[in-house]
Amino acid sequence: MNMQEKTITVCGGGLAGCEAAWQAANRGVRVRLYEMKPKKFTPAHHSEGLCELVCSNSLRSDVRSNAVGLLKEEMRRLGSLIIEAADATRVPAGSALAVDREKFSAYVTEKIKNHPNIELIEAEVESVDEGEITVIATGPLTSDGFARYITERLGASSLHFFDAAAPIVDAETINTDVAFFASRYDKGDADYINCPMTKEQYDAFWEALVSAEEASLKEFDSEEQKKNPKVFEGCMPVEVMARRGRDTLLFGPLKPVGLVDKRTGVQSYAVVQLRKENVEGTMYNLVGFQTHLTFGEQKRVFRMIPGLENAEFLRYGVMHRNTYLNSPGYLDESYRLRGSNIYFAGQMTGVEGYVESAGSGLVAGLSAAAQALGVDALRFPRVTMLGAMAHYVANGSTGAFVPMNANFGIVEPLPYRVKGGKVAKNEALAERALAVIDELKSNF
Repeated sequence: MNMQEKTITVCGGGLAGCEAAWQAANRGVRVRLYEMKPKKFTPAHHSEGLCELVCSNSLRSDVRSNAVGLLKEEMRRLGSLIIEAADATRVPAGSALAVDREKFSAYVTEKIKNHPNIELIEAEVESVDEGEITVIATGPLTSDGFARYITERLGASSLHFFDAAAPIVDAETINTDVAFFASRYDKGDADYINCPMTKEQYDAFWEALVSAEEASLKEFDSEEQKKNPKVFEGCMPVEVMARRGRDTLLFGPLKPVGLVDKRTGVQSYAVVQLRKENVEGTMYNLVGFQTHLTFGEQKRVFRMIPGLENAEFLRYGVMHRNTYLNSPGYLDESYRLRGSNIYFAGQMTGVEGYVESAGSGLVAGLSAAAQALGVDALRFPRVTMLGAMAHYVANGSTGAFVPMNANFGIVEPLPYRVKGGKVAKNEALAERALAVIDELKSNF
């Protein structure tokens, strides 16, 4: 086998692309990794580094009895670059794994640039040589040219939904005479800043939020999308959520349950949580406050939150287009386009979330490397979270195919009942999954 046969191309320097490149390169395969930054940026990206985090700095729960926590542990055991970088650049966030965005990106960029088997090429890709093994991981904001190629190649129109990013405020401008530090149910350290509301304050805030002016959509969104935007439930703008009912926010980002101000011993009517954006704690983001309001309206409405009346916004929330494939029928459980040398990875496959995107990149990278090396692809069974996500992408479920976060509902059920409730059941599922992962490691 010559070196050309042991070379693959990866398109996209986000979490999925970098993970795919890393996994293949670590198994002796030469990788050409294409990333169009810094020569060209998407509407949502601004920094020059690889793996720029946009929507949030949190990779969510790090507890194994939580679905995404299990996914992280599976990836850790398989040598994931993304989880390694997250662990190395984490910031305090209770039981969640949150990172310093700039340090996270810098960590991954340094590792990729210095890997002897990876060549980083700063150029836009608009098509691929289908005779070569390729992983397409260009993300939910794939450039127009490449999106056209994918659409023509698949013979079907791409689907769209809208994603939104939360605003960030200067920590020094948060009024801690009103806000208080605590984690929900006192789990972990008191890493969150909590802004409490009375019923009267909540009602006034809700009225302002549902009537606030939204920003106009960008030029890259079609007229049809402007008329009928599809809002993905997992990252819904807070104003859209509020319009679904006066009390909807009380069961979502403003849920007060488990948050008590120890200074007063009172659980408030509603609570807005803020999470550290960096290690130093100089910046905080408003948890669950992804938004498409104009910048002026964000300043006006969000300063109605007690404790944020004088908040300085270091970054306002933005909304941008995301694109994903109708993957069932197109991709198999290795994320390979059926009957081709092309693999897909990341949010464009229909997995939703940072960790899920990286997880799909891990599987696609290993699969592409196996093809390049002429060995059998590693198959992750549906008892693992990696395998369950791949199975969902390849097969879907009842109804229309929609993006999916890691969850225990897509995992193969246990063949026996577990006493002790949901947590005990999830722990049993996690134990089974990790045993399988440890066994699979010996096949690498």
